[in-house]
Amino acid sequence: MALRAGLLTTLEPSSPLFAFSSSLPKTPHRLLLFPRRPPAPVRRFFSPLISYNLHRSPVASMASTASYEKELAAAKKAASLAARLCQTVQKALVQSDVQSKSDKSPVTVADYGSQALVSLVLKTELPSESFSLVAEEDSSDLRKDGAQDTLRRITELVNSTLSIDGTYNITLSEEDVLVAIDSGKSEGGRNGRHWVLDPIDGTKGFLRGDQYAIALALLDEGRVVLGVLACPNLPLTSIAIPDEHSSHKQVGCLFSAKIGDGAFMQSLNGSSSAKIHVSAIENSKDASFFESFEAAHSMHDLSSVIAEKLGVQAPPVRIDSQAKYGALARGDGAIYLRFPHKGYREKIWDHAAGYIVVTEAGGVATDAAGNNLDFSKGRYLDLDTGIIVTNKKLMPALLKAVQDAVKEKSQSASLL
Repeated sequence: MALRAGLLTTLEPSSPLFAFSSSLPKTPHRLLLFPRRPPAPVRRFFSPLISYNLHRSPVASMASTASYEKELAAAKKAASLAARLCQTVQKALVQSDVQSKSDKSPVTVADYGSQALVSLVLKTELPSESFSLVAEEDSSDLRKDGAQDTLRRITELVNSTLSIDGTYNITLSEEDVLVAIDSGKSEGGRNGRHWVLDPIDGTKGFLRGDQYAIALALLDEGRVVLGVLACPNLPLTSIAIPDEHSSHKQVGCLFSAKIGDGAFMQSLNGSSSAKIHVSAIENSKDASFFESFEAAHSMHDLSSVIAEKLGVQAPPVRIDSQAKYGALARGDGAIYLRFPHKGYREKIWDHAAGYIVVTEAGGVATDAAGNNLDFSKGRYLDLDTGIIVTNKKLMPALLKAVQDAVKEKSQSASLL
């Protein structure tokens, strides 16, 4: 009797399981194909071997793609609640007569509150699963002397958001909130499941009253298998289409994707979702660029050289946060470039959710060398120069333009 790649082959007549095998339709080898569910005695007998092979078999990997429905539902719930909390804080910030861009306390409250809510919802909705969260924040600063007022505000905001939603009949103490925030200390990695969260991606956009996102993804054995982007200020219609009534556009998008199932968008108020797809543009001259709004986040000069090489005529669209990934996934533009300044290390929470939303919408995301993005190495992405995202038809030309521009920049620097 032999077990390989999830297949149990010929049973000897002396085997206690031969009688079960004999009742099956006759085939040359009487194959029992896993992961089709066998009777309980067989499951008990082979459970260690089946478990081993499910982590290594391509058959098992394909079968697992249908197993993330409850996780996706929990992620959408968590991100939506966090978005509601952030909207409350941003609205108060924008309406304040004394707002200051140097005052980071509003975004601090929203950041911590968002992380606490996401942690709480995921643990509540998925109680039987071991919980690992890779996230930006921990509670160390909130436990220091002088932070009591901030912690009180966060706790009140979290409880108010839960009360208004009405799904969970609970009230959190300040210590409960601290514990929930500290759930995000995981280092991630290639083994097991890890949630990946940026509680507010695009803090400067948040402070300006502009674009930001709550970005949540799930890693399974190092692969991004689902992702959700809640973008409270992103219009439901394309930002690429000029509209004189743009101030009256309905805003608030929830993007979601599950591996092998495509990408979808719905409004944050709970409307039905619609499948989305990246732009089908083939001519690079017609391709519009997305870039980070803040010049400090990306080398805009390098992006300009690349655009020139491609003959792009449209000016770049600069918006904050992973909202760019959502906008690109639904076809608002065709190319997203991000080239961090030397020494900066990309964190996985800045890209994981956006990555799967774009790739499930038919896009491609690589580093500047054309390597796939690898989220399995812990809290950071190891990249060659930067990140490029586009559709499959434009990628070859874009990749060549990027590599030529990077090479020229490097040669120019070496002459100085």
